[in-house]
Amino acid sequence: MGDFTIYPAIDIRGGKCVRLMQGDYSRETIYGDSPFEMAQSFAQAGASWIHMVDLDGAKEGRIVNHQHVLKTASELSSSVQVGGGIRTEEEVAAYLEGGVDRVILGSSAISQPEFVKKMLRTYGNKIAIGLDAKNGYVSTEGWLQTSKVRAVDLGRELAGEGAEVFIFTDISTDGMLSGPNVRATAELAEATGKEIIASGGVSSIEDLLSLKKQHGIAGSIVGKALYTGQFTLENAFKEVYSL
Repeated sequence: MGDFTIYPAIDIRGGKCVRLMQGDYSRETIYGDSPFEMAQSFAQAGASWIHMVDLDGAKEGRIVNHQHVLKTASELSSSVQVGGGIRTEEEVAAYLEGGVDRVILGSSAISQPEFVKKMLRTYGNKIAIGLDAKNGYVSTEGWLQTSKVRAVDLGRELAGEGAEVFIFTDISTDGMLSGPNVRATAELAEATGKEIIASGGVSSIEDLLSLKKQHGIAGSIVGKALYTGQFTLENAFKEVYSL
């Protein structure tokens, strides 16, 4: 499969499978009643990883839809990474002990830096750092606030604390099918020297191929493009993994 991984995404809100535009909770489309059945279809298509986000959790600052995530992690053969509202070691441990392969810490990298550093020391590469940026600056709390911290600076600092995997979202592109911000993603890869998973804006298999060509970009999360039928997961795997 090479060193580039496609992560089909499942965003959960109110127990349903949804997508938001640019993280805006008032611009939501429901794509399925069962996150687990969606995950099952991705696994059947050959997904080695599935990316799950607890949107209610991201908004409330605590895990809310974990039962759907844990069911997916325990019953399917695909690896699962999850983010959204994870703020305590108990929550991290509950996910990892429940079969989740990687836990994503996002807003807490700004609001609880010591917690994040401790989790990196304790769990190593089972922790991914989610960096969501707007115009280069980190956004937090379900994208409702923008910090004064530059994504590359925070990335560099956390790489020094042991972070091996980063998930980078350019909010301006997310859910817009406008193409990913390849340049900003590549800059983060260069600044940190770590694995960067791109998120947001993928609208075509060409977008995936352009990300794959960049040194240091280890994968891409694909959401809306799959749900709106821009391409199928099977075709993406075939074209991107065969190169």
